[in-house]
Amino acid sequence: MRFLTAATCALLLILAGGSAATTEPRIAIIIDDLGYRLAAGQRAIRLPGPVSVAVLPGAPRTEVLARAAYANGKEVLLHLPLQARPDDPAEEPMRINLDMNRDEFRDTFDRAFASVPHAVGVNNHRGSLLTRHPGHMQWLMEEIQARDAVFFVDSFTTHQSVALQLAGELGVHARKRDVFLDPDPAPETVAREFKRMKRLAVKRGSVVVIGHPHAATLDLLERELPKLADEGFRLVAISELMQ
Repeated sequence: MRFLTAATCALLLILAGGSAATTEPRIAIIIDDLGYRLAAGQRAIRLPGPVSVAVLPGAPRTEVLARAAYANGKEVLLHLPLQARPDDPAEEPMRINLDMNRDEFRDTFDRAFASVPHAVGVNNHRGSLLTRHPGHMQWLMEEIQARDAVFFVDSFTTHQSVALQLAGELGVHARKRDVFLDPDPAPETVAREFKRMKRLAVKRGSVVVIGHPHAATLDLLERELPKLADEGFRLVAISELMQ
């Protein structure tokens, strides 16, 4: 597909009677799962532009990578583990489970949030089970709401998620993920989803994109992110799409 340049988009909008100020499709990219592999995490932090990073709580490299991301001008999110299936083994530290009561939920969230320095938002790691449950999603939004200016990004691991509905009811700024760059880490998959990202950005005006620190993903982003501005897109921090 041939993408319109920013100048062409602006001209078309002006001719249609609109404003050129909103013509550039905005793309917010979050790299998930930082916290374990130091070299991959550092490479993600060095990606050009305002790419955001989501850091797992309680992992061996959580603190050092969160602090390095902040020092490098990247927005940091708590990548909060949520139970994905009823029979899911609790492998991740500080995971929120369906059988937790309110006090256990609050304590786990408090410890998880405190373990990720400079976190300005939260997105879920897995969570196909938890994000379907209104009670637990209300608890989560209450915890986020209690922290000024913190927002939520629904990784949208299930179409049955009620997270955005509960966020709206409690006044929490929230968006859902539109594109996974690497549902599998094959280079051809990443390239295909990157093209789909641009098509959706043109169609919708903005997209939220999640990737992971796989070699193929980082290879493509290092190569392609510097080209986005010339193609008429604007790469933004995820917080900009919460305004």
